[in-house]
Amino acid sequence: MNIEELRKQIDAIDVKLVELMNERARCAVEIGRIKSQAGQVAVYSPKRERDIFERIRAANKGPLSDAALVTIWKEMMSGSLALEKAMKVAYLGPEGSFSHLAAIEKFGRSVELVPVRDIATVFDNVARGTTDYGIVPVENTTGGAVRDTMECFLDVTGPVKVCAEMALPVHQNLLSKTTLEKIKKVYSKPQVFDQCREWLARNLPQADLVAVGSTTEAALLTSRIDGTAAIASSMAAELYHLGVLNPAIEDNPQNQTRFLVLGRESANPTGRDKTCLLFSVSHKAGALVEVLEIFRRVGLNMTKIESHPSPAKSWEYLFFVDVEGHAKDEKLQQAITEARPHTRYLEVLGSFPVTVSAG
Repeated sequence: MNIEELRKQIDAIDVKLVELMNERARCAVEIGRIKSQAGQVAVYSPKRERDIFERIRAANKGPLSDAALVTIWKEMMSGSLALEKAMKVAYLGPEGSFSHLAAIEKFGRSVELVPVRDIATVFDNVARGTTDYGIVPVENTTGGAVRDTMECFLDVTGPVKVCAEMALPVHQNLLSKTTLEKIKKVYSKPQVFDQCREWLARNLPQADLVAVGSTTEAALLTSRIDGTAAIASSMAAELYHLGVLNPAIEDNPQNQTRFLVLGRESANPTGRDKTCLLFSVSHKAGALVEVLEIFRRVGLNMTKIESHPSPAKSWEYLFFVDVEGHAKDEKLQQAITEARPHTRYLEVLGSFPVTVSAG
């Protein structure tokens, strides 16, 4: 076949794809109607999302990559969610931040993404029902735990639960309107400078590093001030019409940030789940070991434990734990019941399906 014949074939396939995607959307709208009649409020289903992506990967025979197909399906599902309900998702703004990228990655561009000034406001919006969901960073492979998110779990008033998670590869880019040799100042967040310390020492030893509140603010300043650069996302480069002088300048090529999706209830059990717990223990020798031993004896695997200084009392610590299983599972319920007498405070932050990366 020649090029013109192949293009005609593509055009015919495109028409069929449009028909099939709209047929799929009509089915999604009908599901939404049935849910509404049954009194079900939640439209987003983490389990359903995971199952669809797993089927897409299993069915894929190429030449398109799994990641490419998952991206296409995410946007198609985002459009369907918007048809079922005008859904709002809060994220730590401003536009162009990595939280913004994470919100797009998780929910697509068809839902309403709401930038807010700080992580506490994300929690508050979900608690009050101002937005349906929120997305917050919880840890970075280079910078460690995000303190603000951990402390918000202590302060939030209202029904806020973790209902999903995702990991976003974080690529820091050097953005500017000028050349590398003419850069006198570099703007970014302190945490970002930490992630790019070696690259900056090698390539911009003469530049002053100026800390600002967000990577998007850094890009805005760079767009207005000659002889400067910003370290920020590629989306920030698009928003402020900056060139990407050097992409992916982070020292750790495996740099990722883990995000939690917040809703007003946990996801339902799926058989492959994870639960986030937050607890503190009495200030005595062996108190933490007593709690951990209970989970070991019951046969539950803790995949993460992170200590955090208590904001309420000096020299006491909170422990954030990820454990395999759902809070409704019998074994996990038993472990939590047995652990409570050994803790000052124990809260189930939420349960959600275990997911794999889009790649």
